[in-house]
Amino acid sequence: MGQLNPQFTDDTVIVTGGASGIGRAVAQQFGDAGATVLVADLLEEPKGGGTPTHELIEESGGTAEFVETDVSNRDDIATLVEAARGYGGVDVMINNAGMFIGGSILDLEPEEFDQIHGVNAKGIYFGTQVAANDMLERGEPGSIINTASISSHYAQFEQVQYDSTKGAVRMITRGAALELAEHGIRVNAVAPGQIATELNEGWSEEATEKAANDELIKRVPLGRAGAPDDVAPAYLYLASDDASYVTGELLFVDGGWQVF
Repeated sequence: MGQLNPQFTDDTVIVTGGASGIGRAVAQQFGDAGATVLVADLLEEPKGGGTPTHELIEESGGTAEFVETDVSNRDDIATLVEAARGYGGVDVMINNAGMFIGGSILDLEPEEFDQIHGVNAKGIYFGTQVAANDMLERGEPGSIINTASISSHYAQFEQVQYDSTKGAVRMITRGAALELAEHGIRVNAVAPGQIATELNEGWSEEATEKAANDELIKRVPLGRAGAPDDVAPAYLYLASDDASYVTGELLFVDGGWQVF
């Protein structure tokens, strides 16, 4: 089967939440495609341990930098986007940083609600806003890609607080795409399904086995949980010229979860 092979040799890409999980895979694949990558996260080291993402990119011959960033703080995002100016300015903004807090709506504490919305919704909103303003100031239209979820459309049991943030991501994406289209800035989102990452503690080999044995709450038609490397190419596609007529889209990468 053939493969798309987008190249980003002259582009600067920011990936928030790039130290671990899906963001780490996205950052590495953009680095492999020639982009200069700014890896933004609270911690430099991956949650599961190992070599920091920006160092892996550099070891492969790429250019990358780590920028400590709290996406719930707009000033941090502004500092991050300003750091990209040192490489010519942000061309592709990947608003990927996220967190998960589960539990019943009957029990959630106000500070937990504020925390998850501060990262998952506020971080996406201000990441989009700051990056778009920077692109307009430089006169260089670019691409903004947000990390949504199957939860952007579908309710999950005891996940109201998480689902509500991902529903917000969907509408931030669509609203921003509508407003920014006249400026040549495309805004899209990737909606991963059940992906084995550090975000969900314990969700790895066990989840893959359960999916294969049809033991999950809802079956994955392709028969397995996804991995970050399964999701990352969707971001490269949406950022590439191959997607030049795509904006406001929510691209599901879920093994068929949402069609079953």
